Amino acid sequence: MTVQHPGAARSPWIPFAVAASVAVLTILDVVKVNVVLTPLEETLGATPTQTGLVVAGYVLAFGIALVPSGRLGDQWNRKAMFMIGLVTFTVASLAAALSPTASFLVIARILQGIAAGILMPQVLGMVQTLFQGQARGQAFGIFGASIGLGTAFGPTIGGLFLGSFGSELGWRWTFGMNVPLALLLIPLALWLIPAAQPDAGDADLDPVGVTLMAVAVLFVMLPFVLTTGSGDHPARWLFLPLGIVIALAFIRWENRYRAAGKSPVLDFTLFAYSSYRNGVIITTLWFSAMPAMFLVMTLFNQQGLGHDPVAVGLITVPFALISAIVAAVTGRYTFRHATTLVIWGFAIFIVALIGLVAISAFVPPEHNPLAMAIVLAIAGIGPGFIMSANQMRTLIEVPVSQGGVAGSFQQVGQRLGNAIGIAIGSAIFYAMVAAVPRDTTGLPDPTDPASVAAYAGAFQLAMAVLILFSVTALVFASIDHR
Repeated sequence: MTVQHPGAARSPWIPFAVAASVAVLTILDVVKVNVVLTPLEETLGATPTQTGLVVAGYVLAFGIALVPSGRLGDQWNRKAMFMIGLVTFTVASLAAALSPTASFLVIARILQGIAAGILMPQVLGMVQTLFQGQARGQAFGIFGASIGLGTAFGPTIGGLFLGSFGSELGWRWTFGMNVPLALLLIPLALWLIPAAQPDAGDADLDPVGVTLMAVAVLFVMLPFVLTTGSGDHPARWLFLPLGIVIALAFIRWENRYRAAGKSPVLDFTLFAYSSYRNGVIITTLWFSAMPAMFLVMTLFNQQGLGHDPVAVGLITVPFALISAIVAAVTGRYTFRHATTLVIWGFAIFIVALIGLVAISAFVPPEHNPLAMAIVLAIAGIGPGFIMSANQMRTLIEVPVSQGGVAGSFQQVGQRLGNAIGIAIGSAIFYAMVAAVPRDTTGLPDPTDPASVAAYAGAFQLAMAVLILFSVTALVFASIDHR
C-alpha cells in the first residue's frame, strides 16, 4: 500500500484533531473517576476493593490491549482499529453509566480499558504518518497539551457533575458524558481520518509474541492494581515474579523470531536507540508520579479535610490551563531542544510537589484548596515541557512503519507507571489512615485535629515516594541529554 500525502486532499491537522480528541476521552477516564469513588460507596454499595477495581481495572485492561492493538494497526489498518476501539468505548461508557451493581460497573470499566488500549496506539501511529520533522514536533506539542488537559481537568469534570446532579446521577454522568461526545466523533472519524498508511511488508501478527506480551503485562501489573491498602492478600505478589518469567520468555521468543527472518511484535533493536530507551523509562516514571499525585491530593482534600467534590475538582484547573498553554507554545521547540525541556520540566515539577507537602503541613485546612491550586499552576509548567518533548524525543528515530507498536509500548510504560504509582501511593495513604475513627457513612470527621493530622501525614509520605519517582526520572533525563 502506498502512502498518500494527507495534505494533498486536506490539512493533516483536521484528522489529527479528531484523533487527539478521542485520545483525550480515554485519558479523562483514567483520572475523572477519582472524585466519584466515595459516591460509588454511598449509592452503589461498592466495597473498597470494587472502587479500587473501577480505577485499576481500566488501567490494567488499557495496558494489556496496547501492544496487540498497535501491532494490528501497523500490520492491518489503523483507521479500522481506531473505529473498532471508538465504537467499543462508546458502548462500554453507556454500560458504565447504566450499571445496576458495582460488579457490573467493574466489568464495564474493563471493557472501556480494552477499547482505550485499542485506540491510543492508532493515534500515535497516525501522528507518525501524518507529520514529519518540525511539524511532528508541533503535533506532539498539541497532543501533549491535550493529554495534560485531560489528566488535570478529569477531577474537575467529575466534581462538577457531582455538584450539579448529586451523588448518583453525578457519577453516572461522569461515565455517560463519553456517549454523546463519541457519537459526534464517530462520523467525523469515518469521514476525515485517512485510511492510507505505510506498507508493513510481509510481516505477520506474531500471535505467540502478542500472547506472551499481553500475559506478561497482565501479571506484572496485577499485584499493583490489586493493592488497595486495606485487607490486601499478600499472595497477589506471586504474580510479579511469574510475570517477569513470562517477560523473559517473551524476549527470548522475539529474538528467535527475528533471527528466523520474521518480524517480531516488538523489535528490541528499537532499544538500541538511546532516545527510545530513555524515553520509555522517563515515561514510566512520569506516570508513576503525576496521576498518583492527583489521587492522593483528592483523597486528602475530599475525605481528610471534608471539602466538597466541586472545590476539590477545581484545584487542578490552573494546572490544566498552564500545562496546555506551555505545551502548545513549546511544541515548536521540541524537535531541537527536547531533552533540555524535559530536564527543566521535571525540576519545576519536583519543586511544586515539595510545595504541596509544605501546604499540607503548614496551611490551615480551610485554605488548602486555594493554596494547592496556586502551587499547581506553577507545577503545570512541568508537564507542559515534559509531555510533548519526551513523546517527540522517544519516537524521533523510530521508523514510521513501526510507529504504532513503538508508541504502544511507550503507552504500556505509561499504564504500568500509572498502576505502580497509584498502588504505592494509595496503599501508603490508606494504611496510614486505617485507624482514623469514622462515622456511619465510613467517612472521618474533618473537624477532628487528630484525624486531619493523620490524613496530612498520609499525604506527605505518599508524596515523598512520588517525589522520589520524579527525581529518578530527572536523572534519566539528564543521562539522555548527554
